[in-house]
Amino acid sequence: MAEGAKNVEYSLIEELEAAVAHKGVRERAEIFRRVADLFALGSAGFAAEQIQLFDDVMGRLAGGVDNGARADISRRLAGLANAPPMVIRTLALDPSIDVAGPVLSQSEQVDEDTLIISAKTRGQEHLLAISRRRTLSEAVTDILVERGDREVTVSVAGNHGAKFSQTSYATLVKRSENDEELAVRVWLRPEIPRQHLLTLLAAASGAVLHRLVAADHRKADLFNDMIAHARDQIEAQVRQRSPSYAEARSRLETLKGQGKLDREHLFEFAKARKFDETTIAMSLLSDLPVGLIERAIAQDRSEQILVLGKATGLDWRITKEILEMQAEAGCKHDLEQCHQSFIKLQPETARKAMTFYRLREAAAMAPTSRDGAAAS
Repeated sequence: MAEGAKNVEYSLIEELEAAVAHKGVRERAEIFRRVADLFALGSAGFAAEQIQLFDDVMGRLAGGVDNGARADISRRLAGLANAPPMVIRTLALDPSIDVAGPVLSQSEQVDEDTLIISAKTRGQEHLLAISRRRTLSEAVTDILVERGDREVTVSVAGNHGAKFSQTSYATLVKRSENDEELAVRVWLRPEIPRQHLLTLLAAASGAVLHRLVAADHRKADLFNDMIAHARDQIEAQVRQRSPSYAEARSRLETLKGQGKLDREHLFEFAKARKFDETTIAMSLLSDLPVGLIERAIAQDRSEQILVLGKATGLDWRITKEILEMQAEAGCKHDLEQCHQSFIKLQPETARKAMTFYRLREAAAMAPTSRDGAAAS
C-alpha cells in the first residue's frame, strides 16, 4: 500500500477509535464531519479500497449522530462522483427529507434499487427530490407518476432527463385534462409518442372550447369550427414533422398500389402496437382521413372503433387488437361488452355511420361561410 494510503487508513482508524471512545452524540457528530471533510478533500485521488474504508468508517458513525449531522454530511457528499456507496444508500433511505433530499436529488451514487425503495415507501417530499434527478429510468418514473401528488407530477413531467413508459404517459395525459401547467409540460416533451400527444390535444381542445362557450353561448358553433380547424392543422403538422410517419406512409401506400395491403397487415400492426402503421393502414383500407382514425383511437370511447371495424369488414380479432391499443393510451374498456356490441352491430348500420363520419370530416376540412356570417 502506498504511503499516502497508509496515512489515510491510519488517520481513519484513529478517528474511529476516538469516536467509539466518546459516547456523546455531539463528539461523534464532530468526528463524523471531520471524516467526511477528509474524504471530500482527497476523494478525487482515492483508490477503491480507500473509498471502501471510508464507507465502513462513516457507516459505523452514521447511526450514532443526530439528524442535523446526517443532513450536513448528506449535503457534503451529494455532489461527489465517488462518494461512499453504502453511506449514500443509508442517507438516501433516511426518513428525514433534510437528510435524504440532497443525495436523492443529486448523488450519482444512489442506485436504482435504492431510488425505487425510497419512491415506494417515503412521502411526497422524497418523491419530489427524486423527480429532480438529472436522469430517471422508466421503473422510477412509473412510481413517481403513480404515487406522486401534483407538485411531484409537474416536476417529473418537466424533467427532460426522465424516461416514461406508455402507462405513465397515459396517466400524465389523463391528469393533464384539468391541469394547464402539467399539460404544457407533457406537451413540450420531445419524445412523447404521437398517440399520447393526440389524446392530450383532444382533451385540451375540449377544455378550451368549454371555457370559450361559457363566456358566450351564442358563439358556440363558431368557436367549435375554429378549434376543429386549429386541431386539424396541428395534427397535420405533427404528422408532417414525424420521420417515422412519413416512412410508414410511403411504405404502406406502395403496398396498397401493388395490391398487397390487406387486413392481416392491419392485424399485425395493431398487435405490435405500431400506431402510425395501424392508423395509416386503417385509413387506406377504409378510405377515411387518417386524422379521423387517429382521433378515434386517441379518444376515450370504443363506439367509433367498433363502427369502423364492422363497416370495413374487420373481424373481432383485429378490432379487439385496436381496442387494446386504445386501452394502452389510457382508455378502459370492457372487452366482453365491446364484443357483444360488435356482434349486434349490423354492417349496414355501420356503413351508414361511416358515411356520416366522412361527411362530417369533409365539412370540418372545408371552408365555411358560417365564419363570415357569425362574425358579422
